[in-house]
Amino acid sequence: MDLNRVVTFLRVVEAGSFTAAAKALELPTSSVSRSVAKLERDLGLVLLERTTRSVALTDAGRTYYERARDAVTGLDEAMLMAGEAASEPSGFIRLAAPPEMSGKITASLGNFVRKYPKIQVDVVTTARGAELVGAGVDLAIVLGRLEDSSLMVKKLGTTVYRLYASATYLEQHGHPQSVADLAHHPAVLYRGNQGRSTWELSGPSGTESVEVQGALSGDSFQFVLQGISAGHGIGLIPEQCLMARNSGPEPIVPVLPELGSVGAVQSLVYASQHLPKRIKLLRDYLAEEVQLGCVKHEA
Repeated sequence: MDLNRVVTFLRVVEAGSFTAAAKALELPTSSVSRSVAKLERDLGLVLLERTTRSVALTDAGRTYYERARDAVTGLDEAMLMAGEAASEPSGFIRLAAPPEMSGKITASLGNFVRKYPKIQVDVVTTARGAELVGAGVDLAIVLGRLEDSSLMVKKLGTTVYRLYASATYLEQHGHPQSVADLAHHPAVLYRGNQGRSTWELSGPSGTESVEVQGALSGDSFQFVLQGISAGHGIGLIPEQCLMARNSGPEPIVPVLPELGSVGAVQSLVYASQHLPKRIKLLRDYLAEEVQLGCVKHEA
């Protein structure tokens, strides 16, 4: 079957008439009409109901149009991907990231675009990244459970939170010996509620909760980490933050290290297995760089 006839048929349907399609294709109207007629003859089907001014799909034509459109789109994507594979990665990527991570990935994205200077990355800060994938967003970092099972997911892992304080703070205020003792220490809070938060901690004896208070609260784990390092109290942060941390003013040490709290699953979400090369590169780069609540930094 002549693929050109199929493409011509698609253009007629999209344009709404033979005349409009002929203008878009820069062909005589008679040539477009003959091409579609030959396609109908090859198929043994009537695809279009013709009037003097417009065309309309028959039931068979509508079915054929939907299948043919998807097939031709797939061929176009395959040609584009083949071309990308043979050339230096380039183009535009829109990445969605939750507010608590958007600032943390700046350094990693900066390293990425230095490595691939023909790629541009635009970050959209939103907690609804999964809903936007395929609708203007190419790739999303998502926290928590995903509702849309049709999306492709690359799981980064599950955040584990642990307690930390600076060595100087513990020398001055003493080491807590139990979960209950934490209530008597100032806390550096992540998204506290008017200076308060409840920590649920699990360990060998099960799960315990304690209400803590603190004068400092922020919506970034980097902020909490810096507050801990400066000696302002005890904080509950992802243990990966310590792997990502550059040298700070004070050594940071674990508090009640046998205790921890499991947080949200983090994932990279995208629409299809068949991604353009530039998006695959960013996906794989972030899967390596993102450290579940913090991002790796070079020392």
